[in-house]
Amino acid sequence: MPDPFDEAVLRPLVPAVIGVLVRRGADFATAEDAVQDALVEAVRSWPADPPRDPKGWLVTVAWRRHLDGVRSRAARQRREEAVDAEPGPGPTESADDTLRVFFLCAHPALTPASAVALTLRAVGGLTTRQVAEAYLVPEATMAQRISRAKRTVSGGSFDEPGDLATVRRVLYLVFNEGYSGDVDLAAEAIRLTRELRSLAADPETDGLLALMLLHHARRPARLRTDGTLVPLAEQDRTGWDLALVAEGVEILQAALARNQRGEYQLQAAIAALHADARSADETDWVQVVQWYDELLALTGSPVVRLNRAVAVGEADGARAGLAALAEVDPGLPRHRAVAAYLHDKDGDLPTAARLYAEAAALATSTAERTHLTRQAARLNSSLSIE
Repeated sequence: MPDPFDEAVLRPLVPAVIGVLVRRGADFATAEDAVQDALVEAVRSWPADPPRDPKGWLVTVAWRRHLDGVRSRAARQRREEAVDAEPGPGPTESADDTLRVFFLCAHPALTPASAVALTLRAVGGLTTRQVAEAYLVPEATMAQRISRAKRTVSGGSFDEPGDLATVRRVLYLVFNEGYSGDVDLAAEAIRLTRELRSLAADPETDGLLALMLLHHARRPARLRTDGTLVPLAEQDRTGWDLALVAEGVEILQAALARNQRGEYQLQAAIAALHADARSADETDWVQVVQWYDELLALTGSPVVRLNRAVAVGEADGARAGLAALAEVDPGLPRHRAVAAYLHDKDGDLPTAARLYAEAAALATSTAERTHLTRQAARLNSSLSIE
């Protein structure tokens, strides 16, 4: 029997327990608070006295916490009726409303940041402190954000249809946050996407999971020991996690075979081509461009157009890449970095050095800023020698 205190066992139960409380009549905000209180009690008592039925234990304790809140405002008779109706620690309802909790946390009325924070708490089972540390904001600030988000979705019904595409978008945002604090958000996003996939069979959800796995497989080679960024072309591919690559490719191939292509499947197909190449030079750039063409036709995304310009530069030469880049809005983030790379590749070192420096000033992460600054310094050094 697995240790119920193990987070791998405990945290996946959170949305299901919230669902039980909501089905019993608690509003979402109250249910989520009650479950968090139950988790605190579990941390205190489970190591010494682990329950036989972790979910049933959490439901019972969380429901009691909910009733404690009701008692303070309910009439005596109504309060006693509620207490009489309190379930014992026996078998828990088998209905699993986890998917509905996913939907509520990705409510379209929420901002992306609020949806991500609420998902991490109500579906991921993280504490407010953990979410705050992941986003590098004060715990009080994050508590306010989560509280507002819960008030927004509390009127939502579990019987209303949810938007799976919005849930996927929220999980993709979680994945892109990467790592900070004591929670690895990339790994957490993968766990939650696996859970979503088990609840909703859908080729695009498969595509999202494949994309995450293929990107995550490269993570060990992405940063140097000093924290500086290693570009894809320079990464030591022997450091990639081949098991994650294999799993991602297998999931992707099954998804593509269903002929219901979406943007995550197409992004994963591009990532799979990078994973398949033994070196950057051996990458099938022509096919990468073809996948970008299909992705651009589907989404019309400026970011896709920007990334396509890089691929064109690799497939057809720097001049072709610069011509493709001319069709991209120059105000787009990373536009200068791409332009610098293509001018560098074309041999126009003064222009490339200037653009690398400008891109570094606009970079949003320390690793990227350091990398771009070093590229500018490299070229300026070469120019001074000449």
